[in-house]
Formats: sequence, structure tokens, C-alpha cells
Amino acid sequence: MHRLALRHGRDLTLKQNHLQRVRPNDLLLVAVMKNEAHRLPFFIDYYRTLGIDHFLFVDNDSTDHFNAVVADQPDITTYHTRASYKASNFGMYWANYLLLRHGIGHWCLTCDPDEFIVYPHQESRSLRDLTDYLASIREDAFFTVMVDMYSDQTVNASAYREGDDPLLTCPYFDGTGYSKSYDQRYRNLFVQGGVRRRAFYAHNPAKAPALNKIPLVRWRAHFAYVESMHMAIPRRLNQAASADKTTGALLHFKFISQLQQKVKEEAIAQQHYDNSSEYRKYAQAIEQQRAFHDPSVSVRYDNWQTLARQGLIGLGEW
Repeated sequence: MHRLALRHGRDLTLKQNHLQRVRPNDLLLVAVMKNEAHRLPFFIDYYRTLGIDHFLFVDNDSTDHFNAVVADQPDITTYHTRASYKASNFGMYWANYLLLRHGIGHWCLTCDPDEFIVYPHQESRSLRDLTDYLASIREDAFFTVMVDMYSDQTVNASAYREGDDPLLTCPYFDGTGYSKSYDQRYRNLFVQGGVRRRAFYAHNPAKAPALNKIPLVRWRAHFAYVESMHMAIPRRLNQAASADKTTGALLHFKFISQLQQKVKEEAIAQQHYDNSSEYRKYAQAIEQQRAFHDPSVSVRYDNWQTLARQGLIGLGEW
């Protein structure tokens, strides 16, 4: 895995370099993106508020105003590449490279620009508080469930304005309909469900996307992600999901109005998993003007306690 990370690390060109500002105990965030500038102002503010000290962004040849958003921000370092997202294992080799080069010894949060971590007591406890707690119980990783968010309107009508909290646009999630199984190979909890399984995989639920992620890890030289942030090696990192442990969620805001343009781009690029089959499902839903809200399963998100009541995050002993 490290060989592949180093090989694909050669795809990356350092563009905005503020690495000299990174201190030994800083909390780092790694994200790979293409044409996500509309998400970044709130994304950056959200994670700064939680306690991220430095951002490491891979820009996969965006054609939007990415450079203008990040310009002259001293806590943001950027890399650029024109290489294939698909060939890089959907960005994971690039992320592994940055984690190997810059993340060793740091707590590192690896996520996409449409993902926002939530955890118990976050209104009064920072990410530093969380990582200090995890270190105190000798944990190197923090488990989350990805929770897909949506509105009570069609995707096209779910208008998102740059800089806004995406919860203002998409405040709902599926409160029930999740399944869990154990993957013996990687010793990880495999979670499926939510609106994507309900809306797109009802006739073949076993093919629904994985929702289990381990985005927050105290990185060491022999660590690596295997598939997105769904699983990692060594396999002990994947055991952060046991019933008695503190766990969190990643609120996932895919279904905003800008998705229509992403679907058009992906129809040509074909750079996502399984030849972008899921994006074809998105295109069909947009064309059919489908709305995902269902009063029988949809729950309005208020705070992390909403997820705790639905059994989607665990309080543990923290």
C-alpha cells in the first residue's frame, strides 16, 4: 500500500505551501476534491471551529474558483494534479501519500468536502478534547457512520448557497433502515442503509454503499487506508466500532442542487467507483424530479443527540 501511495504521490505538485507553519501536535485535515469550491468556505470554518490546525487539500484539476477560496490562507496547504482520480483508487493513494509524508505523529481527519464530523458533546468539547480522550484510553482511531442528508424537496430545488450551513438546505436523514455485519478479512463493522439504499438499492440492498468510516486516526508510518476511509490497516484500527466505545458520524451532504452539474461532469469523466454507476442513479433521480423525504423514516437533525436517540452514534464512557 505504501508503494502505491509513493508512486501516485508523484502525481502531486505542491502549489500553496504553508507546511512550515505545521507544529508537532497540530490536528491535520486531508481532503481530495474537484470543483468543490462552493462547499469550502463553510467546510473550512466548521473544522477550524472544531479545532483543525492545518488543512492539506489535493485539487484534482478543478475548473472552479478553488484557488481564489484558499489563496493566502496560512493554515491551508494545497497540492494539484491532473492525474486520474479513478487510477488513484478514488483519491486514496493521494491521501495515503499526504498522511505518510505529513501526518505521522499527528491526529489526522481525512474526509470529503461534503462530510462533516459530529460526535458526543461537541457543543462543549473540541476535536482536541476528543483526541486527548482517545489517547488516554490508548485508541488510535475513531469510528463514524456516514449519514446521508437530504431535503424535503427535489435535488434541483435543494438550493445551496456558498458559505451557508448545508443543514439549512438538507436537514433530514433516514432514522431507521440500517444494517450491520462483520467483515472478517479486515475486522471491521460493515454498515449499510440510509436514503441511498432506500432510494437506489431497494431491489438489491447488498450492493448499497458502505457507511462505515474511520476518518480520525493518530497516524503512524505503517498505517494506510484501504478503501476510501471505510477500512484501514493494520486491522486493529477497524475495531474502534465496538458497542461500548464512543463513536460519531459524518453528515454527508451529497443531495444539493449543485449535484446536477457534478452528474453531467461524471457522465463524461467516468472517474467514480463501479464506472460511476451510482452517479447514473443520481441522474435518473434528478431527471424524474424525485424527492427523498418520507414521513415514515425521515428525521430532522437538530444536533448529535438526534443521532444518539436513533442509535447511530455511541456515547461510550466519554
